[in-house]
Amino acid sequence: MKSRRVSVIMPAFNEGEHIHDNIMETNSVLGKDFDLDLVIVNDGSSDNTYSEALRAAEKLKNAVAVNLPVNVGKGNAIKEGFKYVKGDYVVFLDADLDLHPSQVPKLLKVMDGHKANVVIGSKYHPSSELNYPWIRKLISRVYALVLKILFNLPLRDTQTGLKIYEYEVLKRVFPKILCKRYAYDLELLVNAHRLGYSILEAPVVLNFRRPKKMGRMRPNDLYRTGLDTLAIFYRTYILKYYDSIKT
Repeated sequence: MKSRRVSVIMPAFNEGEHIHDNIMETNSVLGKDFDLDLVIVNDGSSDNTYSEALRAAEKLKNAVAVNLPVNVGKGNAIKEGFKYVKGDYVVFLDADLDLHPSQVPKLLKVMDGHKANVVIGSKYHPSSELNYPWIRKLISRVYALVLKILFNLPLRDTQTGLKIYEYEVLKRVFPKILCKRYAYDLELLVNAHRLGYSILEAPVVLNFRRPKKMGRMRPNDLYRTGLDTLAIFYRTYILKYYDSIKT
């Protein structure tokens, strides 16, 4: 596997307390198996996230810390981070490591075994192990039902923060993406599916570490996610916007 080139994009917002150690741990876990590069994107944090990410990147020859001075959103951070990747496979990994990077090789095995173009961690896979608040579970299940009705994707979960894409998929899909903050995961997957790429779900182990049951999720976030979701539906089926963007 060492010859396989893998890029990890880690969007980070106000993760200064943990980001240095999490970067080093990710490199230690994945660097032994892959030709690895790490792209850490500070999404306009108000704490020392960027300086701590930079401190880690300066210790590693295969890491780069990208600073976005204004918090625009996770989707925008990942899209900006994609400009720096070098791998044939691109991993989206949340910087808090609620989903540990040790799971990446398992997802790649699923990708190889089924010749898939995209593999996403799924909370609804029967083999997943979950430790996160019931209110988050309820919100996730309601959203999954809404997505099934609106888009009929062959997926039960679009929001879990561990995903692997072939580079070429993202190269084709990112020019179509408009969401910067909320439903960017959905927009990526809808477009990848419509382009005919194979997408599979894989089991994950999720350990929710944040002290608040909702984490950073606020009622306004749910409202705006709903608006973004409806906008994606409108662009897909009414406006036919995505079909007009040739890649």
